[in-house]
Amino acid sequence: MGAIYRREMNAFFISGVAYVFLTVFFLLSGIFFFNGVVGAGTTETSSMFGSMFIIVLFLIPILTMKLLSEEKKNRTDQGLLTAPVGLWSIVLGKYFAALTLFVIAESIVFVYSIILAYLGNVVWSTLLGNYFAMLFLGAAFIAVGLFVSSLTENQMASAIASMLALFVLYLFDSFADNISSEIIKKLMASVSFYSRYVEFTQGVFNLSSIVFFLSTAFLFNFFTVRVLDKRRWG
Repeated sequence: MGAIYRREMNAFFISGVAYVFLTVFFLLSGIFFFNGVVGAGTTETSSMFGSMFIIVLFLIPILTMKLLSEEKKNRTDQGLLTAPVGLWSIVLGKYFAALTLFVIAESIVFVYSIILAYLGNVVWSTLLGNYFAMLFLGAAFIAVGLFVSSLTENQMASAIASMLALFVLYLFDSFADNISSEIIKKLMASVSFYSRYVEFTQGVFNLSSIVFFLSTAFLFNFFTVRVLDKRRWG
């Protein structure tokens, strides 16, 4: 797994994906920080993190679009699949490389916290809660994007399909509001990514939400392994 991880980290920077992702993430999060926190004259960051859900939704597909689709397009996937390395090692190596880059991007909030310290008192418990909420969300979304990337050899198709998939997950709350059946409504609400994420940004620590995000990450990584396994023997 370590070799795959290092290879993908190098590929992110050599291809320029890392620079594009980090630049756009820093720019957009900076705009939300200035407008929602500094401009509002507050040290409360919940509104900023609530808005950053959309950033994550649209930027994570940029991270994941080439992870497996490029292998398929360049016909290097068969060499990778027949190498003496387990499928889980391949998937997790790529997954953790993308997650590492996401953590680097997200850590800009600690720069913002230094700025906030000059403006007033920083509520670190809330800030860290928001930070980890976005981390768990990113962990789940990256797994979804990696799975989508395993289904196609076209990077743009992978990015667009991932965005659409994540956007549908974002709209689960809206879908649930328009359903008359209480059972189905509760079921859809229970798998809502946005409502679980917003809970954290509002200072509500919910262990079930952490389990939900981590379970989603595991489940979609498992799906990706199954896709590769089928391709290996197909």
